[in-house]
Amino acid sequence: MQESENKATWIWYPGDFEIWLGNIFNNRRTERGAMFPPFWKQDSHWVTVEFSKSFELTEAETITIACEGQFNHALDGKLSSPALGEVRRGLHYTLTVPKGQHRLNIKIWNQATPPALFIDGKTIKTDSSWLVTYEDKIWIDENGVAHGSGIYVPAASWNFDSIDTPPSGFQLERREQRPVSRRDTTTDSTGGTIYDFGRETFGYLKVMGLKGTVRIYYGESEEEALDKEHCETLDILSSHLSPLTSYLSSKAFRYVYIEKEEDSSYDEVMMDYEYAPHDLQHSGSFRCSDEELNRIWEVAAYTMDLTTREFFMDGIKRDRWTWSGDAIQSYLMNYYLRFDTECVKRTIRQLRGKDPVTAHVNTIMDYTFYWFKSILDYYQYTGDTTFIREIYPRMVTLMDYCIVRTNTDGLMEGLPDDWIFVDWVDFPMHKRGVLCFEQILFVEALRAMAVCSRLCDDDDDGYYQMEAERTLKKVKDLFWSEERHAFLHAIEDGTMNPQITKFPNMFAIICDDVTPIEKENIMEHVMLNPNVDPITTPYMRFYELEALCKMGQQTKVLSEMKAYWGGMLREGATSFWEKFNPEEKGTEHLAMYGRPYGKSLCHAWGASPIYIIGKYFLGVRPMTPGYETYEVRPILGGLEWMEGEVPTPFGKISIKMNQHEISVFSDGGQGCLILGDRLIDIPPQQEINITL
Repeated sequence: MQESENKATWIWYPGDFEIWLGNIFNNRRTERGAMFPPFWKQDSHWVTVEFSKSFELTEAETITIACEGQFNHALDGKLSSPALGEVRRGLHYTLTVPKGQHRLNIKIWNQATPPALFIDGKTIKTDSSWLVTYEDKIWIDENGVAHGSGIYVPAASWNFDSIDTPPSGFQLERREQRPVSRRDTTTDSTGGTIYDFGRETFGYLKVMGLKGTVRIYYGESEEEALDKEHCETLDILSSHLSPLTSYLSSKAFRYVYIEKEEDSSYDEVMMDYEYAPHDLQHSGSFRCSDEELNRIWEVAAYTMDLTTREFFMDGIKRDRWTWSGDAIQSYLMNYYLRFDTECVKRTIRQLRGKDPVTAHVNTIMDYTFYWFKSILDYYQYTGDTTFIREIYPRMVTLMDYCIVRTNTDGLMEGLPDDWIFVDWVDFPMHKRGVLCFEQILFVEALRAMAVCSRLCDDDDDGYYQMEAERTLKKVKDLFWSEERHAFLHAIEDGTMNPQITKFPNMFAIICDDVTPIEKENIMEHVMLNPNVDPITTPYMRFYELEALCKMGQQTKVLSEMKAYWGGMLREGATSFWEKFNPEEKGTEHLAMYGRPYGKSLCHAWGASPIYIIGKYFLGVRPMTPGYETYEVRPILGGLEWMEGEVPTPFGKISIKMNQHEISVFSDGGQGCLILGDRLIDIPPQQEINITL
């Protein structure tokens, strides 16, 4: 986590803030008023931690100490403690440290929130140079020598840089919004009022001046809000003493239907829209000659903003959880929209949790592999080696868990307690046995381990790289069909299932697991073959379109985006959905999971066009970590003109292109503009203009 230079900041044990916040986040889900917690293991923060720092003072110094929790301190091993009343009232505590060389240890206990520490003095300030342990009896001295046994980590921090803003007080920002319309109904004998907030939104409903009892039904569609028996979320709100303004728990909705019980009343209904702030000056943008594509970009960006919260969320109405498969796509889209690296790190930490590992991430095998891949992606886009070193020990223990569960061929096979997801499909597809798709993801996870192990000086024999190469060879030997020019589906009970799906084949293209000729054959015989079952979720269309773009099919992809995401817009979408089938009509679009309103009409993986446009139309991608070097390979794909900006660690890369000329400007890094066979250097802070 980032440290504010020359400024004291709150510190805690790494990962504990995210785990604590994630537990609050993931347990907010309700279904028709009932709590609905996640079905995977939820860890907790360490309740007792000890912070330590050595320093030398040229003069005595008085420091101010604030803690989240009860604490004691030891100066040079001499134990002391503040007055108990001060701790209970949460007052600041002062300590005078005499001149000379000292070690200060502060131990904090807090069952409710992560133990956190803030110290501010002339020279003694809490920051990431402090050491922290959860009582595993290890300290690393100033010379890097370990004392005791266990795992040492430096303290974590973020942007809690005021003594009055501790981590436990973190919350997103809010702003008041009013409905755009209201309408009284006569749906039954009681009647009620339906409010429309204009588009999909997320936040806290406010019922002003309530006296009595009201029943509140939420909907992403008007049909859902008016269907009292089947809407996914609802509230009952009462106030019988005096009129008041009542806040309800945060919800996703566009429409709200309210019924009053007899002799009940309220003045008006508003909401506090809740959002994660972002820096517009450091955000991506896109405009082009196609107005429908412009609208697709805008709605995709709004979808991303709605699902970017304390963590990257999947669907804002129903699940409201963090899922690794959803999150990796959110990270990639985020790199081309807001470049919010802190939310990426928070989500990665929260998904991983603590050791020991007892199940796959979210209990899903493929989601474990996405978790590994997301860390490699993060490093490529940011160049942040500090985070890699922090998370690497947990990568090792999770990979150990995976390797222990491989079969006799060294491949990943679903065990009874594993969920093999792949995708929601509308065609028969067995998920038993050894799936080719899972092995290709496993290879990517091993590659991520290989890179990160080298960064952490833990690659003496190149083990992970050799395992990746061995596994890929095994996959090609077992699953590749020269006759059908494709990877086959799975081995079930020792027998090959010859079904061909797009899933392993498009990932083989994306991950460069096949030769150029094999890629061309996959395109012809699988990706562009109308006899291969189509993909209907935005989740896997993300990868399908990426594979097509990688093979130069931008013109087709533009048509696909207009048909698929434009199709949602034509159905009235104000944010993009969890799934879209153009064959469905009317309220059929609202149903999923056997429930009439089970589908999320704002789902993170629906925002795919942000990534596709940024990486494969504007054509910007890092070539070395953190955009130290990068390429711009723009392709109009049937557009007359386009312009956009891509955020990077050093600022933005700006591109303008039409059929006759192109201009590129970059705030930093060393770039290369690629136009067919032409390679043109892009120096930092210097606009280049090229005639096509």
